[in-house]
Amino acid sequence: MQSIPELLERALAHVLASDSLAALEQARVQYLGKSGELTARMKMLASLAPEIKKQFGQAVNTAKGRIEEAIEQRKAALQAGARPSGPSLDITLPGRRRLAGRVHPMTATAEAMKQILIGLGFSYDDYPDIETEYYNFDSLNTPAWHPARDLHDTFYTDGEHVMRTHTTAYQARVMQASGGQVPIRAITTGRCYRKDDIDASHFPIFQQLDAFAVGHNITMSDLRWTLTELAKGLFGPDTKLRFRPSYFPFTTPSAEVDVSCVVCRQKGCALCSRTGWLEVLGSGMMRPEVLRAGGLDPERHQGFAFGIGVDRVTMLRHQINDIRHLYQNEEAFLRQF
Repeated sequence: MQSIPELLERALAHVLASDSLAALEQARVQYLGKSGELTARMKMLASLAPEIKKQFGQAVNTAKGRIEEAIEQRKAALQAGARPSGPSLDITLPGRRRLAGRVHPMTATAEAMKQILIGLGFSYDDYPDIETEYYNFDSLNTPAWHPARDLHDTFYTDGEHVMRTHTTAYQARVMQASGGQVPIRAITTGRCYRKDDIDASHFPIFQQLDAFAVGHNITMSDLRWTLTELAKGLFGPDTKLRFRPSYFPFTTPSAEVDVSCVVCRQKGCALCSRTGWLEVLGSGMMRPEVLRAGGLDPERHQGFAFGIGVDRVTMLRHQINDIRHLYQNEEAFLRQF
């Protein structure tokens, strides 16, 4: 049987002669594997006489350590030799160009609306998507028995909370926070939720901007002027407005507001159904019940309010014919804006 020094010398020569990682692994298995030659020597310790067991064991452990060290060094050398010479980065290759992000068209439209109204003296704030039934309905003159409440296909959460069906729910919060001090000019935007059909013009989620103003001598003329400035800022200086009588439980008198068609400029087209007008928002003078819910005296205070769909305005500004495009996050669509 070959001595430990002779076995070590042969193993080291084998490791050094290994010209690939696969050959090096074979050398490791041959000497240090479960059935390896040095491993077999270690198994002999149990049968040796006590007087030579210690010396033999030290020789085996020393040989094992030297072989393992030689294997690691040879492995490092082989791995370094496998790398291509020269710089690791080819500076002649074109760089990876990162596409610049874009503002979503609805976000851009909402921001444009906010900036116009802030310029008219309104202040902006955010309000919760999950509202109590009181702020979403009762404070807006829509108690549980009110038939208009049936028109809202509402997502209810727990006992007294809903996913807000309109951003108008913020009005009582603002008036209560004012402590009865006027004038108040406030706006908010955000998502609203209704159990609506999913088609080209309807979606269970929609974005809405709501605005209201309260003071001592506010009239429908103030409402019309504000909406005229907003429409001209959004659709151009030649935009015209038309008011049509309507009904909302939280305003009286109430009006649906149309703008002159942004495509045909009232010449008649498919978008405006040949009428020359496009419906964009609902508005009106705030009802006494709404002012009282906000802690104001309707005998001393008057106000107007309006709500406008950000989705609708975005579709008109960019002539988008399907509301679902705004929520599907298709890059090919969004890169157009």
